Amino acid sequence: MNQDICVIVPTIREYECMRSYFANARDHGFDLERLHVVLVTEDFCETEEMEAMLEDEGVSGEVFDGSRREEWYEAHDVAEYGHVVPAASHAETSFGLLYMWAHDEFDYGFFIDDDTLPHEDEDFFGTHMENLAFEGEIESVSSDEQWVNVLYQNAEEHGLYPRGYPYSAMDETVETGTTDIAGGEVVASQGLWTNVPDLDAVRILMDGDLEGQAQTRTSSEDFGEDFVAARNNYLTVCSMNLAFRREVIPAFYQLPMDENEWDVGRFDDIWSGVFLKRACDVLGKRIYNGAPLCEHNKAPRSTFDDLNNEVPGLELNEHLWRVIDETGSDADSYAAVFEAMARELADGDWDDYNNGAFFNHVGEYMLDWLDCLATLRPGAGLETDGPRVVADD
Repeated sequence: MNQDICVIVPTIREYECMRSYFANARDHGFDLERLHVVLVTEDFCETEEMEAMLEDEGVSGEVFDGSRREEWYEAHDVAEYGHVVPAASHAETSFGLLYMWAHDEFDYGFFIDDDTLPHEDEDFFGTHMENLAFEGEIESVSSDEQWVNVLYQNAEEHGLYPRGYPYSAMDETVETGTTDIAGGEVVASQGLWTNVPDLDAVRILMDGDLEGQAQTRTSSEDFGEDFVAARNNYLTVCSMNLAFRREVIPAFYQLPMDENEWDVGRFDDIWSGVFLKRACDVLGKRIYNGAPLCEHNKAPRSTFDDLNNEVPGLELNEHLWRVIDETGSDADSYAAVFEAMARELADGDWDDYNNGAFFNHVGEYMLDWLDCLATLRPGAGLETDGPRVVADD
């Protein structure tokens, strides 16, 4: 069972947070030999110090700055697809997914953001793994807007909606029930967050905070029982505290943000979560939400900087889920559902939306993602239908 888990951490400065995660594993008896850590960083960062930290902790891992990523693409004959992972962007977590796909020993992946810490009283890795293996009865949440607010459990008190939740889906009527989960049905485990909530800039401004954080904070008391979003209901998926099964990688591409002519940013994990939820609904799978909580210690920064990054994609975010809803209904694999969504976006006419051509751009990159995975593992059945031209950088 050694090294069956790939831990993917995008970082440019706070990599030392990983020591707390390793300490948490030791304190709760989780076998660190199962982990292989991939730190995704940039050439200007402390790569040698990152490597030294992993060595000092006795944890297997590698550090990939921009130069090492380029070398990796060349070594694996996918240099023509290097554009699918934007540089200096949170979406470079997609490199970790490519790395996982190229190494078939990894059955599970984790995303951890470098501005988080585990709760000492929770077994971080062990709880995520238990969630992925969950079977039995669990709370199921839905709404009349087809969206589930993952912060719904104490929303009457704090009034929060997470980053990426559509404004048009607010003021929803929430319904809860129970559903039975079969073994192997859970393919992703989303841990939620205390301290700084994961909000978008508009909501942070409405909360009276100019430093990108939010005046309203969350605590463990804001969260109740773990839950799943009901079929045909979407939810925000944040990659700061997330575990997943290898099988979802074809449909879990972290979207190409920041490096684009439309300046769209900040929706990489949100849109990937929309795509994954659609694939889960088609294939009969589930995204588990709740524990383990992490402490989110977002550093102060201008709320207006985040707003500038988010505004170009705000209108698109309102419509994306409607565009892909009901696509790929007859698909029998993650890749097939993902390709159906990609072609819907790539071939559509989105001129009615501000920056609508970004949808076409995203669709083309999604198809390139599948082709890149197929090149990394020929014969895996991921080749897209028909000849294509690789998207420009």
